[in-house]
Amino acid sequence: MSLLLGSSSILGSGNLFLPSSLASFLSSPHPRLQGGAKSEAELGSPVQKKAGVGSPGSGRKGENRGSGGGVTREITMADDNHVLKSAQTVVDAKTFSGSEGKSIPFSKSVDSVIQADESYRMDYPEMGICILVNNKHFQPTTGMTLRSGTDADAALVFDTFRTLGYNVKPYNDLSCKQIIDVLQNIAKDDHRKRNSFACVLLSHGDDGLIYGTDGPLELKMLTSLFRGDRCKTLRGKPKLFFIQACRGTDLDSGVETDSGSEEKVCQKIPVEADFLYAYSTAPGYYSWRNSSEGSWFIQSLCVMLKQYAKKLELMQILTRVNRKVAEFSSYSNRADFHGKKQIPCIVSMLTKDFYFPL
Repeated sequence: MSLLLGSSSILGSGNLFLPSSLASFLSSPHPRLQGGAKSEAELGSPVQKKAGVGSPGSGRKGENRGSGGGVTREITMADDNHVLKSAQTVVDAKTFSGSEGKSIPFSKSVDSVIQADESYRMDYPEMGICILVNNKHFQPTTGMTLRSGTDADAALVFDTFRTLGYNVKPYNDLSCKQIIDVLQNIAKDDHRKRNSFACVLLSHGDDGLIYGTDGPLELKMLTSLFRGDRCKTLRGKPKLFFIQACRGTDLDSGVETDSGSEEKVCQKIPVEADFLYAYSTAPGYYSWRNSSEGSWFIQSLCVMLKQYAKKLELMQILTRVNRKVAEFSSYSNRADFHGKKQIPCIVSMLTKDFYFPL
């Protein structure tokens, strides 16, 4: 979902899904927007102000210096009778699917002996493929508006990830089926000579959804294509997803504040391991996009990647992205859309440090 504020700022739109066996116990159904047109409002007039503080960091591991910033103002129990008698692994779930009337099995905790390396290998012949999906136009039946400014994001992503060594494959205005087809084909590809995989999705969205030009699509359906049990040649390798899309309709008003050893053979790893999801905004919130310069998140991501890719570990870089985006603020003639904030949400299942190759 997207909200345009004048000609300067827009709300662009995605999420995390719990395992199906836990969903009914831990959460209510994911909200779905009923007709995106209700949140498509034009407000204010374009005004923009930028200010920045830059302090490039140095060194690699352990680096924790300040980041650059930019400010844009836009129109934008257990009693004694129930204590386990031995160290066992139990499941934090009310029940398993299909386990009604059965006791939940216990199991002893056993180390899986994962690679001793602290960092992902980056010495394969290729950095990897980066899929870039840029959806700008949408069918009227979706109720979604034109995503002005997304081309600026796409161009910057293409340049940035190509500079990082990725083979960037851009796609414009894909339907749901086309998005699935593209990612299915890439998941079936041979990635044995590649360091990693990246995917950048620019579109409208909602909680757990990304929009094709013809309607919404479950993000989990797309990312699950690259699980370790499905995409075998990317097992143990980092799979990075960057998602510029709204994740709901909430607005953030902000708050004032004071100022070497032997390698061990890997026997088994979780199928969901080695994923990283970088969402442009927190669950339930809008994501802002400038109609001419692009989104706060993508612009900040690319700036920080270019500045720190050769110096810092990926999570350190993304922390700086959070800081930079947090310094933006919307400006609108409508009080309920004025002075709004945004904070990206980084969800990591990476098992090692990620350093871009020098």
